[in-house]
Amino acid sequence: MALPLPNHGATDPPSEPTPEMNVKPAFAEHHGALEPDGEAGRPVRAAFFDRDGVLIVDTGYLSDPDQIQWIEGAQMALARLATMGFMLFVVTNQSGVARGLFEEDAIARVHAAMQTDLGDAARIAEFAYCPHHPEGSVARYALTCECRKPAPGMLDRLIERHGIERGGSFLIGDKATDLEAAARAGIAGFLYTGGSLDRFVLGALDRL
Repeated sequence: MALPLPNHGATDPPSEPTPEMNVKPAFAEHHGALEPDGEAGRPVRAAFFDRDGVLIVDTGYLSDPDQIQWIEGAQMALARLATMGFMLFVVTNQSGVARGLFEEDAIARVHAAMQTDLGDAARIAEFAYCPHHPEGSVARYALTCECRKPAPGMLDRLIERHGIERGGSFLIGDKATDLEAAARAGIAGFLYTGGSLDRFVLGALDRL
């Protein structure tokens, strides 16, 4: 059954960012409602997704939740993976912060709106983003970091925090830098070039 596309104009505004959403030494995270499962002694598989151009349409430095447009099949793909026991993560470069185009609070609002759209059936365990860029105009973000893809910092941190099994996990991105980050983190990477993300995920699962 296809999931309906959201009407952002009719949703309640997301709550204000919490202290958990502040910049961390390597990168920043927005937490969902899921706890790590590794403590139960079971291997935890994870599916990592780039955000813009994979889950939602890349509109260019998105900062307004009302402009979210889900990629065809994205919500169904996430729900499918959740029912298969995969933990779901978003890992995204957000250099608009370093470039002075928007504040980190804007990223938090976009991620909160995405989480609301998905509901419990496809809840993202954690959103991770890198606000840095070495050529940024905002001094505190203008640096070379360990988290901006193709560096594997965001992936490594999430994998360690949640006890993820690297061998059974994968990343889907739309750029070579996404695949390089996956390779450096020791997980499979798949290049999404358009079409139904749900069909693409089915093909990726067959190749794991």
